[in-house]
Amino acid sequence: MLTNEQVVEHALERITAGYVFPEKAAVVDAAIRGRLAAGAYEGLDGPALCATVTAHLQEVCPDKHLRLLWTDEPQSLEPVDDDGGEAAFLALLRAENQGIRRVEHLEGSVGLIDVRRIATAAEGASAIGAAMQLVAHSSALVLDLRACLGGSPEGAAMWCSYFFRDDQVHLNDIYDRSTDTTRQFWTVAHLPAPRYADRPVYVLTSEATFSGGEDVAYTLQAHGRAVVVGGTTRGGAHPTARHPVAEHVLVTVPTARAVNTVTGTNWEGVGVVPDVQVPAERALEEALKALLSD
Repeated sequence: MLTNEQVVEHALERITAGYVFPEKAAVVDAAIRGRLAAGAYEGLDGPALCATVTAHLQEVCPDKHLRLLWTDEPQSLEPVDDDGGEAAFLALLRAENQGIRRVEHLEGSVGLIDVRRIATAAEGASAIGAAMQLVAHSSALVLDLRACLGGSPEGAAMWCSYFFRDDQVHLNDIYDRSTDTTRQFWTVAHLPAPRYADRPVYVLTSEATFSGGEDVAYTLQAHGRAVVVGGTTRGGAHPTARHPVAEHVLVTVPTARAVNTVTGTNWEGVGVVPDVQVPAERALEEALKALLSD
């Protein structure tokens, strides 16, 4: 069984090797090693160690994706099994209907899709297409991301693609530190359901909306394709890998950063600021009021 010092050391190795901003990784490493030397992590149980180290990490580098996480399920520590958390994420999506909680038709022929996670484009295309097919003939659409906790950049681009006429919209770019490359994300050419390019779209957000959910909200807002209603989101814009550093401890390391083609920046640390700011629990009411009064 690893000591707390060993767990933290392994986490720092991952952060130093992979964090998207190397200069910040060096500062994080020095600060946490100072805490180690001072005995800050001695005697803590696993969950408390994760919470304490996470707080210290974010004091130095306020990146909400940079964390130590406790997991009740034991993780393999074999290098061959370390896929950055992809297999676990795909299993979660399959168990949660590719992140789509419900689809409804509301008063005034307004469609509603409640999305809790952003699926990968490869596995989620059919489910996303099925949801969009069900609202294809609505007069307007509400995309509810108030409880969306994140997901795949490719999936975010697929969701956004439905709201543009063709594949000629350059949505954003993602710079990846490990390969020192920038990948462009454009609207998808072929979709399994009709596009929704000619009708109003409202996106609901809350203080819980995070990561991939923020990507969809920010991108549609920046390109002038949706009105965002609700609360300012959490502010996590860096695609992230998860690595086991002990049987029950994962370190999440942001390895890339998004750059929107309209704003030239992203929502890291500031969140997506709604066009109409209201308490999240009133966001649907406000969106419907605006849609039905048009």
